[in-house]
Amino acid sequence: MEYHPLTQAIRLQTERTNEMEHSTPMFLTSSFLFDNAEDMRAAFADETDDNIYSRFSNPTVQEFTDKMCVLEGAEAGHSTASGMSAVFASFMALLKAGDHLLACNSIFGSTHTIITKYLPKYGIEYSYVSADNPEEWEAAIRPNTKMLYIETPTNPGLDILDLEVIGKLTKKHNIILNVDNCFATPVNQRPIEFGADLVVHSATKWIDGQGRVLGGVVVGKKELIKEIFLFCRSSGPALSPFNAWVLSKSLETLDVRMERHAANALAIATKLQNHPKLASVKYPFLPSHPKMEIARKQMKNGGGLFCFELKGGLDSGRKFLDSLKLMSLTANLGDTRSIASHPASTTHAKLTEQERQAVGITPGLIRISVGLEYVDDILNDILQALEKC
Repeated sequence: MEYHPLTQAIRLQTERTNEMEHSTPMFLTSSFLFDNAEDMRAAFADETDDNIYSRFSNPTVQEFTDKMCVLEGAEAGHSTASGMSAVFASFMALLKAGDHLLACNSIFGSTHTIITKYLPKYGIEYSYVSADNPEEWEAAIRPNTKMLYIETPTNPGLDILDLEVIGKLTKKHNIILNVDNCFATPVNQRPIEFGADLVVHSATKWIDGQGRVLGGVVVGKKELIKEIFLFCRSSGPALSPFNAWVLSKSLETLDVRMERHAANALAIATKLQNHPKLASVKYPFLPSHPKMEIARKQMKNGGGLFCFELKGGLDSGRKFLDSLKLMSLTANLGDTRSIASHPASTTHAKLTEQERQAVGITPGLIRISVGLEYVDDILNDILQALEKC
């Protein structure tokens, strides 16, 4: 019988041991045994799928990877120690000197650093295209363009990119489409259905959901994932089996958690729209969002993040953060606990002022990761902090 991906995220498990456990065990081991020399030789020759060493593969890590593949509708996948190691591996395994990477200009700060500081050291060219002007993207494609990398919704401005349009563009030019789906999660958006070849995640965020462990994963076409696996097997960004076990269990509740995160976020963003201290409020499913129709076309809900612009700029931003009583100030997002952050001075501080302005990261921009607390408590904490700005 063929089950729904959400059912498989709960029921897909490592093969049961002789102990007949109901909940899947952890395989906390660095290496694996062989019955004889021939079996060991065959494993190292890649003639079998037997586990050799947990830097290469591990049953607990594979369970998490398999669940992510099912949720994303992907042929294959590979999990890594963090979201950034997944992003880096998706670049380095598939790009070489002389290749060109085209990327949306609204991306996570560390991804920007990899693209602008480190890829050029390996002879990989790059250029950015504006999230607001996708009609200009085709003109930016060069004969040596190998990959297009995007986020949607973007970090932190929550711009929405039309996956269907971009998927058709990359297929037309035979370019790898690599999508960071961290903000939406696979229960809310499936980029592969729109033509993505690769999908990357920081599993540290919504997938874990409680701010406990680091993890990353990249899924997609089998032939591309094979190259990423070989790169990671040699370079070593292996996901801890313990972290993989936590993340695999977290996937069992991802759908219901994201429904509550999104419901809370939409309710709060709606109530803040006309607040006198705010210049704007941005959330993908608000009618005021310029790409709301695209968001509704490709997303199940608007996700658990919204952002707003304080009229008082940087000084008001600092006062707001310092006045919060319930919400956390931390460098994470996607937690059961609501989190407020100031992107211009934290996650995107490495960008120049011009680069931040180009993607809407102003001094007064505040990003809210909406948790699972009672919705009125979250809203009231925001309101009381705004009164002090």
